Amino acid sequence: MALKRIHKELLDLSRDPPDQCSAGPVGDDMFHWQATIMGPNDSPYQGGVFFLTIHFPSDYPFKPPKIAFTTQIYHPNINRNGNICLDILRSEWSPALTISKVLLSICSMLCDPNPDDPLVPEIAKIYTKDRRKYDRIAREWTEKYAM
Repeated sequence: MALKRIHKELLDLSRDPPDQCSAGPVGDDMFHWQATIMGPNDSPYQGGVFFLTIHFPSDYPFKPPKIAFTTQIYHPNINRNGNICLDILRSEWSPALTISKVLLSICSMLCDPNPDDPLVPEIAKIYTKDRRKYDRIAREWTEKYAM
């Protein structure tokens, strides 16, 4: 069942790709994908290309995929290992969600971090107390790691 659903999502992604995002299998392994997110305009990530890995569990879509950034990024909800703190990848997961919707949510999170549920509290503190400094560091990391 998981494989059938993954194939369907791949077909949907090729027919109607989400803005600024792409994803597909790594080699022949349908349970391991790579995704790409273009840094959203009007964000400190603009111009960057960010890579992510996606691992589907065998009971997908009843359990969420494991998604992590492989490109370093400065963000309060993404740690050094690339782990992402996003409710729909944990407690708010629903089988109605698709990889396309999840990638769009991650894109949206880049523009609109959630400092109230940070994975990296120090970055969240800078984001809330000194937004200009946050934007500057995020831009520097984007230039260093994503361009």
